[in-house]
Amino acid sequence: MHKIRTAPRIAFIRGEGTRIEPQFASVRSLTTALAAPLSDADATVQSMDDASPAKWHLAHTTWFFETFVLRDYLSGYRLYRDDWPFLFNSYYEAEGPRHARSQRGLLTRPSLAEVLEWRAHVDAAMEPLLRRSDLQELIALGLAHEQQHQELLLTDIKHAFFCNPIGPVYSNRMPQTPELSVPRLGRNTGWLHHPGGTIAMGHGGDSFAFDNEGPRHRVLLEPFELAPSLVTNSEWDAFITDGGYADPALWLSDGWAWVQRENVTSPLYWREDEHFTLAGWRARDPDAPVSHISYYEADAFATWSGNRLPTEAEWEALAAIEDNSGGTQLDSAGAVQPSGSEGLFGDCWQWTRSAYLPYPRFRPAAGAVGEYNGKFMSGQFVLKGASCATPRGHSRASYRNFFYPHQRWQFTGLRLARDA
Repeated sequence: MHKIRTAPRIAFIRGEGTRIEPQFASVRSLTTALAAPLSDADATVQSMDDASPAKWHLAHTTWFFETFVLRDYLSGYRLYRDDWPFLFNSYYEAEGPRHARSQRGLLTRPSLAEVLEWRAHVDAAMEPLLRRSDLQELIALGLAHEQQHQELLLTDIKHAFFCNPIGPVYSNRMPQTPELSVPRLGRNTGWLHHPGGTIAMGHGGDSFAFDNEGPRHRVLLEPFELAPSLVTNSEWDAFITDGGYADPALWLSDGWAWVQRENVTSPLYWREDEHFTLAGWRARDPDAPVSHISYYEADAFATWSGNRLPTEAEWEALAAIEDNSGGTQLDSAGAVQPSGSEGLFGDCWQWTRSAYLPYPRFRPAAGAVGEYNGKFMSGQFVLKGASCATPRGHSRASYRNFFYPHQRWQFTGLRLARDA
């Protein structure tokens, strides 16, 4: 198996003077806390190919640290189990063959308890490496990677519980840690205006960023406006009542084919006046942001409303102006919790009309870590902001989330745009 003998060049930046030890403890403990309400059976089930079992998320994030840090940089370290890397490698071709993604739910062994024991073993082994200056960037990448899987763990278990006819409750409360906070913006009462012109977009500065957020580059914008808030459930009800899902004129060709093929008539998790949450079936709040919609649905709604989806550059241009801190979370019903300071980041990831493609001068890092983002730059669309399930502090104005246009099991919503 290939081993990285020297610290790899990773195309992201982490702030100077930030201690990694408390971050490591906080992120790793939050993942374990998110899995605490789950039984072994809950943590093993896989409801669809796009989702992964909670147990697999716990194991894969541990595999990441064991493979890319401990194996290569801790003298004398031996793999916890020689056969587990095959089970818990996700898509890193440089790390060799792996278990098929669609069959992760068949991994009844190792048990949840065994995976948690492995996590504790790896956490203890990591302690002497957390202070090594040459490994700070690699460890920071591992933590950001684990935060992504924290959100995936929640969205995947929600889909699995949704598939259960009795609608199980995951939890009535979400574990939070003060170290994790999502940026928010102040609430605005009117459309947010931007005069256009040449702007710089992409990550800048000395804080952490993934490689796909750069390089920073110039973009020319025409004058535009963004809606001050996300589209709500009541507004989506109006779209449905007006025949939005039955009018092919509103839909992209691929979207219309998807609607017909899948018999889509509402956002995912809707039934009558209820929706499914991490706390089971609940009455749907008409004023809450609509969530779990595909790119196709977002685009059709924007067309129906006489507006459009924003571009990635437009969204980022306004978000970068007023970026300050705050937080979102699930409410006591496990649903999106609206806030008096919703701002641009909102409570759902927001579809843009921009394809997920590399920025000018982008080059992937050498080695296995270079597979992290660049290989997915095909056929997907960029989402901006954060969601109620995003770990606090994980997102920022330059963050580039991305999914295929038909996917909607994530907390995805939309904010409208229009030409000024």
